[in-house]
Amino acid sequence: MAGPLLEFETDMFLGLFSADGLLVTAEGMGVDRVLLQFLRVYSEEGSLVLLLNTTAPEQEYLTEQLRAEGVRHLPRTITSEVASSERYDVYTQGGVLFVTSRILVVDFLTDRIPAHLISGILVYRAHKIIESCQEAFILRLFRQKNKTGFIKAFTDKAIAFSSGFCQVERVMRNLFVKKLFLWPRFHAAVNSVLDRHKPDVVELHVSLTPAMRAIQTSVLDIMNACLKELKRYNPTLEAEDLSLENMLSSAFEKTIRHYLDPLWHQLGAKTKSLVQDLKILRTLLLYLTQYDCVTFLNLLESLRSSQKAFGSNSGWLFLDSSTSLFVNARTRVYRVSETKKKLKVTDGAQQQQNNTVEIKRELVLEKSPKWEALTEVMQEIERQNSSCEEGPGRVLICASDDRTCAQLREYISRGAEALLHRLYARTIGKRDALFQQGFEKKRKAWDRKELEKGTNGKKPTVKQTKGSKKSKKPYLTLTQMVEKEAEVEALGSSADGEDEEEEVELGLDLPSDNCYGILKEPLTVIHPLQGCTDPYSLTRVLHEVEPKYAVLYDAELSFVRQLETYKASRPGKPMRVYFLIYAGSTEEQRYLTALRKEKEAFEHLIREKASMVVPEEREGREGTNLDLIRSQEPANATTNTCKAGGQEQNVESSRVIVDMREFRSELPSLLHRRGLDIEPVTLEVGDYILTADMCVERKSVSDLIGSLQSGRLYTQCLSMTRFYRRPVLLIEFDPAKPFSLVARSDLRQEISANDVTSKLTLLTLHFPRLRLLWCPSPHVTAELFEELKRGRPEPDAAAAQAITVESDTVTESANLYNPGTYDFLLRMPGVNTKNCHALIRNAGSLAELATFSQDRLADILGSVTNARLLHEFIHGTTKKQLPLKKEAAEGWGQR
Repeated sequence: MAGPLLEFETDMFLGLFSADGLLVTAEGMGVDRVLLQFLRVYSEEGSLVLLLNTTAPEQEYLTEQLRAEGVRHLPRTITSEVASSERYDVYTQGGVLFVTSRILVVDFLTDRIPAHLISGILVYRAHKIIESCQEAFILRLFRQKNKTGFIKAFTDKAIAFSSGFCQVERVMRNLFVKKLFLWPRFHAAVNSVLDRHKPDVVELHVSLTPAMRAIQTSVLDIMNACLKELKRYNPTLEAEDLSLENMLSSAFEKTIRHYLDPLWHQLGAKTKSLVQDLKILRTLLLYLTQYDCVTFLNLLESLRSSQKAFGSNSGWLFLDSSTSLFVNARTRVYRVSETKKKLKVTDGAQQQQNNTVEIKRELVLEKSPKWEALTEVMQEIERQNSSCEEGPGRVLICASDDRTCAQLREYISRGAEALLHRLYARTIGKRDALFQQGFEKKRKAWDRKELEKGTNGKKPTVKQTKGSKKSKKPYLTLTQMVEKEAEVEALGSSADGEDEEEEVELGLDLPSDNCYGILKEPLTVIHPLQGCTDPYSLTRVLHEVEPKYAVLYDAELSFVRQLETYKASRPGKPMRVYFLIYAGSTEEQRYLTALRKEKEAFEHLIREKASMVVPEEREGREGTNLDLIRSQEPANATTNTCKAGGQEQNVESSRVIVDMREFRSELPSLLHRRGLDIEPVTLEVGDYILTADMCVERKSVSDLIGSLQSGRLYTQCLSMTRFYRRPVLLIEFDPAKPFSLVARSDLRQEISANDVTSKLTLLTLHFPRLRLLWCPSPHVTAELFEELKRGRPEPDAAAAQAITVESDTVTESANLYNPGTYDFLLRMPGVNTKNCHALIRNAGSLAELATFSQDRLADILGSVTNARLLHEFIHGTTKKQLPLKKEAAEGWGQR
């Protein structure tokens, strides 16, 4: 299916094959085809190659491609389903292996994988390799154990390297490569190949309707006003990133959260409301050009209802532009004509005259201009197919998402009027019918009461009926409203089964569940550009359909490049591409901004490559790479300075026992980097065992809140205090988020059952020996663990693994106490954490404690007052002496 490599793809492959390095290509320029070529080369028993950072659908696609080309030794996947005892045999069989990062880290640490036999490692999505991620940990372990294997990395996200200081250099440092291969779209070799096999491109610049243009202007004015308010409340924000042009791109939310997340708990309600409003307004702009007039108005009305209900609107609903927005959105759907009627009501002694307004709506249901342009394109394709001697050419129509594809299928099959009337009847018309029905019932009830009882000049009170009481309906968030509308849309479009039957008859072998067939002759298929579960579904459809005509209903940069590559790989076969885009719209601006940003990102990388200073030992083959030397350095240090002649100093090894599940986090990688030996085992109590008597349970903020609500944290703390002298609860924060558990405004003076701080307070009161550690980042946690271990005995992995929740006695905990009896003792009057141990040393059980006199208790407790309180509690006079329970005879030690 993939076919032979093009000339520039062959150059990419040969350049990376000859030397380790990082390959950065433009989006859609075939980085996956180059990766597939490497898999072809290394899919043999004589080599062992690991492929990192791929998903299950990508692994399935790559394996299918190799199987179709007749490769015998296909890649194998190692997951948790493969037993640890069998993994060594799989490794020694060679070939390409897909291994999950957690399993690979554990196998490297336990020497279960023969590191000296590994030919090399291929890294996909290399832009995501940061110092503390699992893949970087794997590469560091690999290079420490293997100095000859290769490392080759691939990515097509050049924009990811444009933010941050020396981002590409840091990624290359984590990859242990010193060569950077750049292949932008404007590369001379790429241009020469693609220009020779250009597809016939027809650009159709569709004009917005006057109402759409007015709506777009109104939304942009509101966004500009919100942006100015945001900058006024937060003057430290970068003005360059918060421009109106950048606000239209999909990465804007990520950018603004990058600036505001560390300060989110300190921001006022106004700033948070502005951020939410900008998100809503961006969604409105997307809906304006993406969907029909009814869907847009329905979303707009839903937003107004929810904003008024919660009062969360920052004020944009009261701007003049907001009024224009609603007026123009309604004029696209209907026109309103009002007529006044007079109604007389007589009860014999009284006459009342009321004016009522009867509203008549005349449906307009403005058609999307792109629909009409699509019709013209389809008619032109039909004329060309009728005059073509080679037979009718197949057609592939690509739209942005699944919802747009469903609407296009219904439009082509049934027409615009049927589609818009159905949408109106299911949304706005249905609400209006319910409202009108409830209003008529209320008016009739009011008239009947007026005629029977009379009002005596007072205005009657009418209770709302169930059908018209909208306030009882739950208000939804923006995401929930969008998802709910999409579900209604999908149900409505598939209500009639005619299209589905026609699609079954097409006889296509298409694995994608998002592909719509609409015509059999000539074969016409609609497919979404985004949102598919299979990342290669569009590639599969392209090669299965082999279209002669491609209609880009929506612009997607990566697919445009993919079409160019597809056409160049099939020289001599004609192909025409129809490119539909709204002229002068935010859609066009988003596409042009994406082009410009990628071009600027490559220009930035070219300048970085020219001025980059790469040390000779970067690849770590000679053992002089400082990044491979494990050191004990401060958390804020970036380089290792404790070296002598390039060799690691003799530092006594220190060991930490880590639960297997913790290898999903970045902390084990940082601990290993600091020189601590990691011993992975399966623990039932605790996550990290630092010393023989110190156990740590690590919780992120979200995990902490969930564990407190479910009660799981209480059980975990109970187990730790039962088996370890020094139980520790580590609360670890994300360094990109605020170092605050709750906002200052949310702190309460009283204890509440739903408050996180209240639950933590109760937890510390119930477990006095439990210690809490607050760490702003995993780097600080690693340094803190090293300090806690200093000068203390090393833990025993076998003993730690033997401790379970059901354990009766453990060697290390034999001298601890029965938790139930110990807690009961602490709750007696006069007993506290300072004097309870004196009681335990002098009394073997509660029954023996009851035999002590008050003077004896005073000598033990060192306080006459405490002794009197405890003695009166035990020997208090009651009408009937209660028998001692079984627990009273139990000793302090565990049974």
